[in-house]
Amino acid sequence: MTDKYDAIIIGGGHNGLVCAFYLARAGYKVRILERRAIVGGAAVTEEFHPGFRNSTASYTVSLLNPKVIADMKLVDHGYRVIERPVSNFLPQEDGRYLKLGGGLEKTQAEFRKFSDHDADVLPAYYAALETVADVLRDLSLQAPPNVGDGYKTFIDAARQGRGMLKLTLEQQRDVLDLFTKSARTFLDGWFESEAVKAAFGFDAVVGNYASPDTPGSAYVLLHHVFGEVNGKKGAWGHAVGGMGAITQIMAKVCKEMGVEISLEAPVARVIVDGERAVGVRLEGGEEIFAASIVGNVGPRLLYERLFDPADLPANFLRRIGTFKTGSGTFRMNVALSMLPSFTCLPEEGEHLQSGIILAPTLDYMDRAFLDAKKFGMSKEPIVEMLIPSIIDDSLAPPGQHVASLFCQQFAPVLPDGRSWDDERETAADLIIDTVEKHAPGFRASIVGRQIHSPLDLERKFGLIGGDIMHGNMSLDQLWSARPMLGHGAYRGPLKGLYMCGAGTHPGGGVTGAPGHNAAREIIADHSLFGRLRGRG
Repeated sequence: MTDKYDAIIIGGGHNGLVCAFYLARAGYKVRILERRAIVGGAAVTEEFHPGFRNSTASYTVSLLNPKVIADMKLVDHGYRVIERPVSNFLPQEDGRYLKLGGGLEKTQAEFRKFSDHDADVLPAYYAALETVADVLRDLSLQAPPNVGDGYKTFIDAARQGRGMLKLTLEQQRDVLDLFTKSARTFLDGWFESEAVKAAFGFDAVVGNYASPDTPGSAYVLLHHVFGEVNGKKGAWGHAVGGMGAITQIMAKVCKEMGVEISLEAPVARVIVDGERAVGVRLEGGEEIFAASIVGNVGPRLLYERLFDPADLPANFLRRIGTFKTGSGTFRMNVALSMLPSFTCLPEEGEHLQSGIILAPTLDYMDRAFLDAKKFGMSKEPIVEMLIPSIIDDSLAPPGQHVASLFCQQFAPVLPDGRSWDDERETAADLIIDTVEKHAPGFRASIVGRQIHSPLDLERKFGLIGGDIMHGNMSLDQLWSARPMLGHGAYRGPLKGLYMCGAGTHPGGGVTGAPGHNAAREIIADHSLFGRLRGRG
């Protein structure tokens, strides 16, 4: 048996492409195996209705790491992101609205419509979040200390903990709050207006099947402020050409580095020889061998569906079975004959270029979660709408538009034995009804729609339970414990087996960080020192 490749990467999503780039740059011969007919994983742009294209799953940019952008020279290859003029627009139930972003003074002026106190405290809130976010940004491009590595665990923990030690006592208290408190409890400590708390609290339930009252949900809020657009921290933007433009550029860069990308090449099984992963078997029967096998799929998919259970340690497999998945996400794309007009702000303007959040209070978000737990879907779902065609006319015919509807609090598995195959249209109508309440005439403007229930997301993109994060972003599944203690540094339970997807540190979103970090660990294992330690 001869290794044809230095590394095989299972899954052609953005983290797999990033990992392949760094490995190829180090001289590795790499092959990516992608199940679908298009590279990019969940970050793809596709035509979903004649003449209408959109980012069909992942839909907005902020978290892609600046180092990855620079190292891959994405800008030189056409990468372009247009910042939102305001981050979010939240219609309120009393006919008012709140706009968030566009600069501190602009946001403070918006807050004063609801609370002078909240406007005055905003600079201190931003400073507190940014201080913690800066520490965690530094950690995002480092492999977590791997529990079980003896003295190295303590050395790595001490080295990575230095950033925390530089914080003042009050800043360390903010860290504890953000990692342990619910979003509501955390925000109650800062603000008094329900609209203001909703504006920030929305980030706590994005891709998080939980209530803003769930302990630990404050961390998910923090995770969504890690990013930047064009050097501006915390900003969000539209990728020109959709999210697929990013992964198409990444694929081009990888190919220029000699990476082979095979489409319509679904992996059926990881081949194991003794205690080492040595290759893969495709569904068509072809066997391909490599020194390193790298899973760019979620941990549940990798270990429960692509391995013979007898090839994995029993305790490891049992714990993978308890790895929590299911982000409560329902994703739609709609083709529109005209722009929506919101009752609270009917004219066209910058608010239509923002994230339009239909979730006016934390209580609304809590009810949505409780409904989903009881009935499988919320009666009044949480909806975020983006209309990228306003600034990117390549996505729709002249005068028409596309909108992304990113919706929360839909159970990964419906109660009472019901199937999402039978309920997806009902849920889609609920979502449209929710938008219609705030923007009358929206339903009549829809000329086509694409529906992705949690089950559709699993089937199409391999997201178990429709989980856009590859696993819950809860405290027990972060840092060294993602996906579990002893395997937090991108290494699987077998020699030659690695993970580079969002189910590893630092987690979900289009960041590229897991791919970057995993490549570095693979290269280290194949260095002379790594081989002496028995890892290569």
